[in-house]
Amino acid sequence: MILSNAVLLVVMTILFLSLGYLGVPVAFALIAGVLVGTAFTPITMQSMIAQLFNGMDSEALMAIPFFLLVGELMTSANVVIRIAELSQALVGHVRGGLAQVTTVFSMFFSGMSGSSSADVAVLSRTMGGPMAREGYRPEFTAALIAAASTIAALVPPSIMAVVYGAIGNVSIAGLFLAGIVPGFFIAIGLMLYCYFFGPAGLRRPRSTFGQLATAGKSAALPMMIPVILLGGILSGWFTPTEAGVIAIAYILLVVIPFLNPGHLRKVPHDFIQAGMVYSLPMITIAAASAFGWLLAYLRGPIVVAGWIAGFAGTDPHLIMFSLVLVFVIVGDFIEPVPAIIIFMPVVNQLTDLASINSVHMGVVLIVTLAFGLITPPYGLALLMASKFLNVKFSVALKASLPIYIIFFAAIAFTIFVPEAVLWLPKHIFPESMGCFKAPGGTGYICP
Repeated sequence: MILSNAVLLVVMTILFLSLGYLGVPVAFALIAGVLVGTAFTPITMQSMIAQLFNGMDSEALMAIPFFLLVGELMTSANVVIRIAELSQALVGHVRGGLAQVTTVFSMFFSGMSGSSSADVAVLSRTMGGPMAREGYRPEFTAALIAAASTIAALVPPSIMAVVYGAIGNVSIAGLFLAGIVPGFFIAIGLMLYCYFFGPAGLRRPRSTFGQLATAGKSAALPMMIPVILLGGILSGWFTPTEAGVIAIAYILLVVIPFLNPGHLRKVPHDFIQAGMVYSLPMITIAAASAFGWLLAYLRGPIVVAGWIAGFAGTDPHLIMFSLVLVFVIVGDFIEPVPAIIIFMPVVNQLTDLASINSVHMGVVLIVTLAFGLITPPYGLALLMASKFLNVKFSVALKASLPIYIIFFAAIAFTIFVPEAVLWLPKHIFPESMGCFKAPGGTGYICP
């Protein structure tokens, strides 16, 4: 029995969403849709199973386990406490106290882990208890930690940027650099929100220069990790995957021996833990790749792109807003990684149609998907923060609603002020923007 493409698309989508609402893991819900869809097409099951493995067969994706291991080593060895102390010395005296510290701490740790999930776990474990003892409402703490953790999806070494670059054939270094400005935008927005609308917290005296210098010296070794990661990639010395390997070697040979040598005997456990965590996104990537391939076979991306183009024409702003709306809805039900993989054919087609810079489009959608980490009904970061802090998801969701304004502003800023967002990649790594050296040998020519 052969069904029409439109009917198959509807069946696959309904099956996936239904299983997801029943609590079936995203990867298995996607695979179920793929297998049912394949059964009603001329495609053989063997070729579709092969497509599952093809989705994982990307060298760029090898960066993910190393970035995850960096975060696991730093967390397990309890080295991150030094970064928390530096954050305290920098902003602990500002109104909002520990709320401000949480945001700054997240900015620092995001530059090491690249994972919002890792950020939620570390922030909850490190800041949850102290904030509770100082009287911060647990729902406010959960909402703030979840929102702050999204910064890891934007600033390097963002795993989301690695996946987007690998699947969409977009410069990963360019996405890293372009994500810095929106990441800082959200961080500053959260700090302003905590200052004007959050609890006052315990006001500490401003740190003296000596105290600040001591905290900076204590955190100097771990703070070199973002420099190694980003500096090595942008200098061209090594790829994102190699950068992760170098960072791990630095942690194992320098950071842990100097700061917590007793943890060396536990390093094998950290490798196992990172491997287990890595298996989760990889099976999802495999399932999403097969799902997206079958959607492309059924001409789903062409249909969706046609709908958006029929509404927005070739206006880049309208097309980006349309895709933002699609990804906000999709992000409510699907994790960012499979969403990127499934909808990348649509994104590429519309990017070419409106002549939008691929790095600009990428960072717009990554900011949107980061926002999806705190929106219902899925909201992975908010769900995790609620669980860690023993707060009802609905209560934490209500506390996070005012924070949505910050993300709406960040998305609009990213769309309408590309000059600011793309300034870093254009001036530091112009090749990532499609620029090429001028024939005269001085400067670059950018399209």
